[in-house]
Amino acid sequence: MANKEPELEHREDEDAPAADDEDTGAQVAPIVKLEEVAVSTGEENEDAILDLKSKLYRFDKDVNQWKERGAGTVKLLKHKETGKVRLVMRQSKTLKICANHLVLPTMTVQEHAGNDKSCLWHASDFADGELKDELFCIRFPSVENCKTFMEMFEEVAESQKSKVENNDASVAAESLEKLSVEEKKGEDKAGEAVAAKEEKGTEVDNTGKSDSEKKEEETASST
Repeated sequence: MANKEPELEHREDEDAPAADDEDTGAQVAPIVKLEEVAVSTGEENEDAILDLKSKLYRFDKDVNQWKERGAGTVKLLKHKETGKVRLVMRQSKTLKICANHLVLPTMTVQEHAGNDKSCLWHASDFADGELKDELFCIRFPSVENCKTFMEMFEEVAESQKSKVENNDASVAAESLEKLSVEEKKGEDKAGEAVAAKEEKGTEVDNTGKSDSEKKEEETASST
């Protein structure tokens, strides 16, 4: 008895080779052309002398409690020309400004009681577009970062104090110099006035003779 081989089903999807994606060479231009826009952060003329991740809080006097301002990066930025230093903090995702104020020589920073990763300070802040007296609390991931921030903050405040003293000394020196110049000008004017008075007196002596003196001179000349 002859063996019969089983019939194989013919499947087109198996026999047909897989079709490769055809490259037509056509280029599709974007519907909207986006132009590169330069974004200014206002920090172009400043150097960052401190840059740490942290979370910032402000004390709300109305409700007598701390409120979070945002989590992000706190920076101490030193101006390249004036040497002034400001504290700036932005939220990490939105880049919204949480704090923006100068570090002044009168400012002090202190450790938060009961939390060695946090510290406090007062400032006249401009983050909301107007100056506000704020009490800030900032918390860092580590004790080391908190100490670094406090040390740098105090160092900057001290350096600004010497800068103010130098400016005051320069202003005082300029005022003294101006005063001495004005005094010298006054003395010169007084000397000119005395000289003019003496010269005028000499002219009076030569020209302001009395009638009797003139008659005597005429008599003497006739004889």
